[in-house]
Amino acid sequence: MAYDYDPELAQMLQFLPDTALTISDPVQARAHFTDMVAALNADLDDSGILIDNRTIAGPEGAPEVPVRIYTPEGLNTAVPGIVHIHGGGFVVGNLDSEHGSCLALCRGLGVVIVSVDYRLAPETPFPGALEDCYAALQWTSSNSGRLQIDPARLAVFGQSAGGGLAAALALLARDRAGPPICFQYLGIPELDDRLQTASMQRFDDTPMWNRPNAEVSWDFYLGDQYQRGADDVPYLAAPARAEDLTDLPPAYITTMEFDPLRDEGMEYALKLLRAGISTELHSFPGTFHGSSLFSTAAVSRRESKEMFAVLERALKIEA
Repeated sequence: MAYDYDPELAQMLQFLPDTALTISDPVQARAHFTDMVAALNADLDDSGILIDNRTIAGPEGAPEVPVRIYTPEGLNTAVPGIVHIHGGGFVVGNLDSEHGSCLALCRGLGVVIVSVDYRLAPETPFPGALEDCYAALQWTSSNSGRLQIDPARLAVFGQSAGGGLAAALALLARDRAGPPICFQYLGIPELDDRLQTASMQRFDDTPMWNRPNAEVSWDFYLGDQYQRGADDVPYLAAPARAEDLTDLPPAYITTMEFDPLRDEGMEYALKLLRAGISTELHSFPGTFHGSSLFSTAAVSRRESKEMFAVLERALKIEA
């Protein structure tokens, strides 16, 4: 099917590897993804930022969780913190996946970032990844003094599957009366295993993400205990199923025009608004899932500029 992509993005599509992102073979997908990430990270500038790789206590009975902490050099006061959750369809990704994004957020906002290397599906289905993220949230909040984080300004941030996990994490923290979250940034979030929206039905051949990938992603993430689309799939696995969205933190949600995840992101934003949650939604025209990877395109620069503006406001960062 032909799509009316933004002209700048259309020109750049030729540089996208054919293997990005096909996840039906997790081992192969991870190898291709690692190669792509290595190329993207090759020339990143980490000056002015302290980087600490460590492991923290995982969920009860589970392995420790690797995290990477980004701290501005010379920090002498408490600043906002962000628990950062990478994307990858629940199947690929690690601490290097969005290393550039974490550096940019740390440097541009002057905040502390705690990036989470959660366990991946299909080896670890739901709720493993979510519980790892909750462990990281608890650890970050409990160690806020040492991390120089203001615990009243602790946000969660995720893109794609990371956006879905961030939404689920906000729900789980509410349900368990866990650490307070002041804001949830849900970029192109993966939220609904039912795959019945108009965008999901239509976009079966779009780059980076499409309906066939979504089917595999949910099958792997839900594992043998739940069947994709069945009535018993819990809302903590697929936040679009949540009936009660009250008492959640304010949210910002992005969607891309030619992304199968577009409509579930929009519908989740509307559900949050109806529940009385302050929510901002921005759908970027001519874009596709992950098109912000092409950061020089004007629409991608606009998306990035807005991301920083949104987080500055939400985290009460003075210009």
